[in-house]
Amino acid sequence: MTIVEARKPDPKKFIKGATGDWEVVIGMEVHAQVTSQAKLFSGASTEFGNDPNANVSLVDAAMPGMLPVINEECVAQAIRTGLGLKAQINLKSVFDRKNYFYPDLPQGYQISQFKQPIVGEGIIILDIPDERVEVGVERLHLEQDAGKSLHDQHPTMSFVDLNRSGVALMEIVSKPDLRSADEAKAYLTKLRIILRYLGTCDGNMDQGSMRADVNVSVRRPGEGFGTRCEIKNVNSIRFVGQAIEYEARRQIAILEDGGSIDQETRLYDAVKGETRSMRSKEEAHDYRYFPDPDLLPLEFTQAYVDELAQHLPELPDDKKARFVADYGLTPYDADVLVAEKVSADFFESVAKGRDAKMAANWVINELFGRLNKEGLTIETSPVNAGQLGGIIDLIKEGTISGKIAKDLFEIIWTEGGEPAAVVEARGMKQVTDLGAIEAVVDQIIAANPDKVAQAKEKPTLLGWFVGQVMKESRGKANPQAVNDLLKAKIGIE
Repeated sequence: MTIVEARKPDPKKFIKGATGDWEVVIGMEVHAQVTSQAKLFSGASTEFGNDPNANVSLVDAAMPGMLPVINEECVAQAIRTGLGLKAQINLKSVFDRKNYFYPDLPQGYQISQFKQPIVGEGIIILDIPDERVEVGVERLHLEQDAGKSLHDQHPTMSFVDLNRSGVALMEIVSKPDLRSADEAKAYLTKLRIILRYLGTCDGNMDQGSMRADVNVSVRRPGEGFGTRCEIKNVNSIRFVGQAIEYEARRQIAILEDGGSIDQETRLYDAVKGETRSMRSKEEAHDYRYFPDPDLLPLEFTQAYVDELAQHLPELPDDKKARFVADYGLTPYDADVLVAEKVSADFFESVAKGRDAKMAANWVINELFGRLNKEGLTIETSPVNAGQLGGIIDLIKEGTISGKIAKDLFEIIWTEGGEPAAVVEARGMKQVTDLGAIEAVVDQIIAANPDKVAQAKEKPTLLGWFVGQVMKESRGKANPQAVNDLLKAKIGIE
């Protein structure tokens, strides 16, 4: 198949070598574990963290005479994912045997899909600062995961855990449309968000639920594709970026030294920050693909696809556009809020019936900032949406100032409680009595005649007086009233 390139070379993304510019070309094969209670062809559990070989059926262990039976939910999840990627859904697909020998593959082959996958071409849009990148999805196919070989449990033996054997995976293959490590990280991040919104994969890379094989090659700008190397099973978005940066420069150094790139599979060593050779890269014919004789072609109707499409959730791009249009948020703030569905839902609960921009500011800056500092998530936040909304209500009605609101947030975070009740019990209400505020203003002005003279010449110094009044009133004075009184008494227009 001839690949027609849609992207023009971008000099901003070129890597400078000793002999000139180089362009890096990246494609990704992401293995996403399907969210389902049972495996792809057996009823064994997919629960993570169980004892070794606890989630193994006779099918998973490849016992003689055991036949695979397709899990309909896994099929539905693949279709949902294809719809979320705006991809072609193939009403007929075929399962094949991919033949290779490895100790944790009991059958001696993997049931996968080769020429006729369940999902065809789709697209993922990346909103990168100052540009919009369209990344083509070549295909999505279903396949079994292999087991896991454990080499560090005993000095002279290896062990095999078949808990993952037969777990359903979606292999999502991108076109070679990525041109930098940052783009690759953005692609993986966006794909992970989409899968989580759809509920088709939990995206927990630390548990192996999502892994990336990264294909990297380099070329002179304007030339055809170079020889690619595949970096296998990278298990974090940060490591994907590091692996690409290292591998691209490794290939450039070889080529500039007059050498050639061997097509091979490599591993990324996160400790050393480098890739290393694993084996020569296999081609499709090495796996001797043929249709699995134990499984009929997978067929379903367009009506079935349409029914699944009707129940898809609002996806991140659509939600972002709605947040910008309906709530008046900036694209950046909307991006931050839709990065996780639970965060977007939390924001909408806070913003309902309130000033949405203020709600976004409190959720992003105060809440997210504190959660990151404490290593918590929105699900484990000590401050819920109702409490944060209550703080915003008190600000808007003038009961408390912005400074007092931050103190109140701290109290709610550490001690809990209903915001209005806390303010009442602790005497935190904002002082709006002009007489009381005026007395403090007069005191500050009388004590600082030199500053008053300076402020008349340079009105920006008014802020100093506001700060002093707020300090004297322990943050309880109404800031607008303070500002107005100071202007009148000092004589600033």
